[in-house]
This record gives sequence, structure tokens and C-alpha cells, in this order.
Amino acid sequence: MSETIGKGIMKLNPLTITTGFFAFVWILAANLQAQGNDLGAMSGSGQSVNFAHTLNQQVGSMRFAGKVVVAGGKLPWDPIPVVVKCDGKTRLYVLTDKKGGYDIAASPRESEIVKTSRDPEHMDPSQLVGCKVTAILDGFESTTVAIPNGTILENPDLDTIRLRPDERATGFSVSNTTRSAPPEALKEFEEARADRIKRNFGGARRHLQKAVSIDPQFAEAWYQLGKVEETDKPQDALSAYLKAAAADPEYTPPYERIAALAAVEKRWQEVADAANHALQLSPKGTPQIWYFSAVGNLNIGKTDIAETSALTALSMDPGHVAAPKTEQLLAVILARRGEYNGALEHLRNCLTYAAPGPEADLIRKQVAQLEETVSRTVN
Repeated sequence: MSETIGKGIMKLNPLTITTGFFAFVWILAANLQAQGNDLGAMSGSGQSVNFAHTLNQQVGSMRFAGKVVVAGGKLPWDPIPVVVKCDGKTRLYVLTDKKGGYDIAASPRESEIVKTSRDPEHMDPSQLVGCKVTAILDGFESTTVAIPNGTILENPDLDTIRLRPDERATGFSVSNTTRSAPPEALKEFEEARADRIKRNFGGARRHLQKAVSIDPQFAEAWYQLGKVEETDKPQDALSAYLKAAAADPEYTPPYERIAALAAVEKRWQEVADAANHALQLSPKGTPQIWYFSAVGNLNIGKTDIAETSALTALSMDPGHVAAPKTEQLLAVILARRGEYNGALEHLRNCLTYAAPGPEADLIRKQVAQLEETVSRTVN
């Protein structure tokens, strides 16, 4: 099991369907954190050439850096999603580090010498100019930062994104039980966080267990204890997540993990119910929650809802960072309905961003199987 939402969320890998050429096989995705690229070589001339012109000509990548701060100064343990929207459409989805910092990088246009296949959602660096950057945290409103069209010598750091409480919210990424926890429980909680940062998971577990023994209604401590337990004790983790949800029904993070653990056991109705409850609390959702909504609903026969959920997840995460198996899942959904050409298109697209290795090899086999199916259908 993974330990954190941002850097190790358990993902379900839709590989094949039982109708002849696909069946669901579930695997763990080990590392989902977005990778920012350093500023590459730049072409153009003169010190005042602007980003829009220079980036359009370059072969390297372009990086912008920024920071997210939360009112009150306390960052959540989990990474905060940062979204880049261009003309109202999400184009990039990245995650903050432990200090709230984030990187935004656009890949270069393809080399004129070495031609490579590219993800259709690929963005050239020049397309970032003028795009809007916001952070997403349930229960908070985000300020918006625009990516400027400056000069190549100007500081690439963006203005700080600030998150402040949203009084209209019904779901929250930070639990009210944390504010009411006694000082001794909070001390254990913070010591657990320090141990987690040092990857001392045994120490983190002990401190979190002390925190919830002091305050059994400490929802965030239960949730973090669940994440620590997932590696070796998934049933204990599920129990901790359920206690977190019971302690604070408006606290949203546990429901994603409840859905993930239920999916491993193929308890599809529970997967759909957990995702649905999360979306009731926070209708915008996250790519992960929409993904689990798609997984659960597909397996209880609600294919239309599954497709809508998968498409929503994909639109929120075009870089395949938060829910990297979504497009494979969408291919499964379409194939089950006999829409083989659409399924094939999505699987071919998966090959433009899948890392080399067994998973990419498996997708190629899926593509070959579907191509054969399409060929038989046509003939």
C-alpha cells in the first residue's frame, strides 16, 4: 500500500476485460509526484526577448516556481494540488512539496531531428504565458496567480498562492477536531509528522497512537495513522480511516483511502459509496475521487456514470499525475460497450506517456489485441 496521497497513492490498473480481451488487475503505483524540469537552453536574441517568443523557439523546457501558504500558517501533511488553467481548461496538475513549494514545467516542442510520439495534451512552453494558477484544498478559497510574459532575465518565481477558509464549504481537508484537540495530543501529532518527514514510520505510528488515545475524536490523527498502517496492516488502516470519518463527517481525505482499500478487496459498492460521499461533501472532487467513482460504478453496472467520472478525472488531470490509470480505465469502459475504436485511441495515447517497462509492454499487448478485434469487426 502507498503511504501518501501525493507520492504513493494506490492506483488500480485496468488491464483487461473479462469479455474476451480485458480483465481488471489491480496494482500499486509507486510514485505519482509530478516532476518539474529545469530551465533548458534558450534561443532567440537580445536580453529583452520575451518568454512568449523565446519559449516558442526553444528546444529545452521552461520552469516556473511558486509557493502555497495556508491561512494560519499550518500546511496539511499531504501535498496540495496546484492547477494551471489556460482559457478555462486544466492543462497542468502538480503537487506541492512539504514546505508548500511547487514547480510548473512545460515540455519543449519535439525535436526537429528526433521525432517522438507525444501526448495530445502536451503543452509547448509558450502556451503557459497568461495561464492561471490556483491551489485546491477542500474548505479553502485560493487566490489566482497568472504566469507572466516577461523577459528571459526576469525571476521565474511566481507570486505566492494564498489559501483562506471558505465559509460556504461543506467538506474540509483540515478537520475541526484538530483545533479542539488537547495540547498533549497535538504535541504527539506534530512529533509524528517530524518522524514521517524523516521516514521513521515506527516512530510516527507510536506518536499517532498516543495522540488518538489522548483524544479519540482526533480525526486527522486517525487518518494519518491509517496511512502509516496501510503498508503492513490494511485492515488496521481501514479501521483508522473509518474512525477518522466518524470523528468528523465533514473531513474529506479518509474517503479516498476507504475507496482505495475497498477496491483492492473488490467491494465495488463500497468503492462507489465512498467516492459518492466525498463528492457530496466536495462536489468539485479530485482526480483520484473521480477515478474511484469510475472504478466503483463500472463494476456495479453503472457504465454511464463510470464514463462521466473517468472523463472528469481525465479533464482535471491531463498530465496523468494524480490518477495515471484513468485513461486505461476509460478504454476499458468503452471496450465493454463495444466502442473498440475509441478504446484503441485511448490505449495508444497511454503509450505516449507510460514509462518504459512492463506496464508499457502490457499496454502494447492490449493495443495489439484491440487492433485484432477491430480488424475482425471490420472484416
